[in-house]
Amino acid sequence: MTSSDYGQAYLAGFDRTIRFLISKGVGGDDSEEVAQAAWARGWECLNQLRDDNMVLTWVNTIALNIFRRALQSERYRQPLPELFSKLTIDMAAIDVACVLKSCRPRERRLLEQQMYGATAKEIAADNGVTETTIRIRLMRARRRVRARLEGGKAHRRHARGIGRVQK
Repeated sequence: MTSSDYGQAYLAGFDRTIRFLISKGVGGDDSEEVAQAAWARGWECLNQLRDDNMVLTWVNTIALNIFRRALQSERYRQPLPELFSKLTIDMAAIDVACVLKSCRPRERRLLEQQMYGATAKEIAADNGVTETTIRIRLMRARRRVRARLEGGKAHRRHARGIGRVQK
């Protein structure tokens, strides 16, 4: 089929494809978009068309497949149902409390100060150390917490002396 033949088939069959899709339950605006996509896909795959007389049926099949695929993917994107209870639980606060409970007291104080908005400079002034020292302590505290949360493999390994370079 030549490009001009396909163009003629498009002009003659586009509205029929829309009506076909509407008969299958596709909404008005959606049917026009799906029909346009189907005719475009048909143009891209024109070399796969075996019988030039079946172009409308072929494009309608493409359109139906596009619509079905959209329905399947839409099924996974449905909104979550509303909660029936008016009670809300702040899980983030519970998680933070558990994380802080697993910290050493010095690390806990540093992380709490940072959570409440204190800068490294302010924390350093309170502790009588440099800002760089506080940044390093915070980094180490976060690493230890992360290691504990991820199963503690790295933390336990270093606690036992495994993985350290022996001098």
